[in-house]
Amino acid sequence: MRAVLCKTLGMPDSLVVEEVESPIPAEGEVLLSVKACGVNFPDTLIIQGKYQYKPDLPFSPGGEVAGVIKSVGTGVTNVKVGDRVIAFNTWGGFAEEMVVGSDRLIPISDQMNFEEASAFILTYGTSYHALKDRAALQSGETLLVLGASGGVGLAAVQLGKAMGARVIAAASSEEKLQICQSNGADDLINYADQDFRQRVKEITGGRGVDVIYDPVGGATSELAIRDMAWKGRFLVVGFAAGSIPKIPLNLALLKNCSIVGVFWGEFTRRESDLNNQNNRELVQMYEKGLVRPHIHKVYPLSQAASALNDLMQKKVSGKVVLSTSI
Repeated sequence: MRAVLCKTLGMPDSLVVEEVESPIPAEGEVLLSVKACGVNFPDTLIIQGKYQYKPDLPFSPGGEVAGVIKSVGTGVTNVKVGDRVIAFNTWGGFAEEMVVGSDRLIPISDQMNFEEASAFILTYGTSYHALKDRAALQSGETLLVLGASGGVGLAAVQLGKAMGARVIAAASSEEKLQICQSNGADDLINYADQDFRQRVKEITGGRGVDVIYDPVGGATSELAIRDMAWKGRFLVVGFAAGSIPKIPLNLALLKNCSIVGVFWGEFTRRESDLNNQNNRELVQMYEKGLVRPHIHKVYPLSQAASALNDLMQKKVSGKVVLSTSI
């Protein structure tokens, strides 16, 4: 089978595509015939050795896969050969086949195609865990999404609307903001050419926002928390800007607000039952038409480096996907 391999830590152009032996599922595992794999920001970190998890070399990046079960290991009873599933793992997905634990699978219906399925669980799982479990977002509250045109950002916009919030989307261009608006955002902030804090005050009538969803980090984080409402919740999701902000803690005191970490990957391991319930609810939302992945582009497996480079260079709105069939 073909696989995209990281043999030396570095940038995307150091990846190679090679023929390798098909993996064999062990007890409790399945072998998946990969049809599509989502490309995510953690993939750009793991190949550089900058992610929380550091697999042994060589490895294939990619943790969000959709495909068909090809074979099952001993003891697997929850799925069978031929089932269409989403698989979520930390790495291994940029390949034509992948071994994964049977407890890390989500059945998908025929109405969800493989490209959408591969762009679904990491971004929506992260955003739903953040908004539901960590922020306890309520209907009628105001949600500000930073980096709103990215994968997790657009998922947060859609989920915020589905949960009854007023959603403010912040992004760096009018083109990106139009995509946010088409995905349900009520109000827009262009932080490239607008006064960010003044715009938040205008939108909220000076009250501030109840929940801030921040997958970006950088200088905007502190600006956002300064316009948080009383008892607001600031969600620390990631640092796509490349720098980790240092928030003055007196702001949390003055706003009586919470700064809340969101580590979805570890949550799936420590609280698997709650994660499985969240996944079932997300699939139901998809089937009701409340959420749907925005796919920017589908690349062949051989162009994995191009997909990662486009993501790193912020050329992507929503998600990019690798396909094994093109």
